Amino acid sequence: MTASANFAPESVSGGGPSSSGTLEETQVRAMFDRIAGLYDRMNTVMTAGLHHRWRRRAADLAQCKPGGRALDVATGTGDLALEMAGRVAPGGTVIGADFSERMLALARAKPSPFAVGRPGAGVTLRFETANALSLPYADDEFDAATVGFGARNFSDLEQGLREMARVVRPGGRVVVLEITNPQRPLLSTFFELWFDRVVPALGRLAGDAQAYSYLPSSVRRFPGPEALAGVMFRCGLTRIRYLITAGGIIALHVGEVGETAEAAEAGRAAEAGQAAGAAEAAEAGQAAEAAEAAEAGQAAEAGQAAEAAGPERGPS
Repeated sequence: MTASANFAPESVSGGGPSSSGTLEETQVRAMFDRIAGLYDRMNTVMTAGLHHRWRRRAADLAQCKPGGRALDVATGTGDLALEMAGRVAPGGTVIGADFSERMLALARAKPSPFAVGRPGAGVTLRFETANALSLPYADDEFDAATVGFGARNFSDLEQGLREMARVVRPGGRVVVLEITNPQRPLLSTFFELWFDRVVPALGRLAGDAQAYSYLPSSVRRFPGPEALAGVMFRCGLTRIRYLITAGGIIALHVGEVGETAEAAEAGRAAEAGQAAGAAEAAEAGQAAEAAEAAEAGQAAEAGQAAEAAGPERGPS
């Protein structure tokens, strides 16, 4: 079942869960370096393999076109970046950014059917070390930015989303895929049992109970769907909407980057300049037409006067 909603800015309030992370940035990086080898297998076990489907939906929402440029923030082992590569083929560019070098090493080792050199693909796919709170990319550099199951780990959620919006061109999209707390009683009970009991037990079996105890804690502290939409709005995104799927445990948010005040002012100035130029050209055209008409009128009057005088007669 999937439900969707549009975000209304007037619904923003100051309440709701804290948008900060549950661990310090250095602790989160160390944790992901530590569990990198387990990450893909645990995701598959915890979601029954459905996480690939959710990433495909996030890539669809980004609406990138062939030849486009996309950034996947907190890319981890690169699954969402690989999905995005299929959307910008042929000829596009996808960068997967993360602060965990061990995660990036695994991402780089994954084959992509869209990599440069593959027939009909030619996508430039790079995995780079970067901090989500201070992305090393220029303003308006990408057509879309995505984050899949990584926004919970931002030590400053608003700063992370502002950075994603900054590097996306006006009209481009920012997509956030995250786990959320289901609201229906039966589903919420199952969710609590699964994430509070089963997932930490799986973590213990896998050899890292701390990391997989962090997961349910981070989900509980993360803003709910409406609150997250409000955070995105405060970060300058517009036309925000979100989808709730997988029985209410997965939320996909998408927002568009609006024009900056400077860009809007520059656009208005350019329009005003064009209008002034058109007005000047019109005035010059009208003046030229008037001059031509006056000359034509004077020539006609001279001709008429000559005709009235008749042919010149010599002495008889």
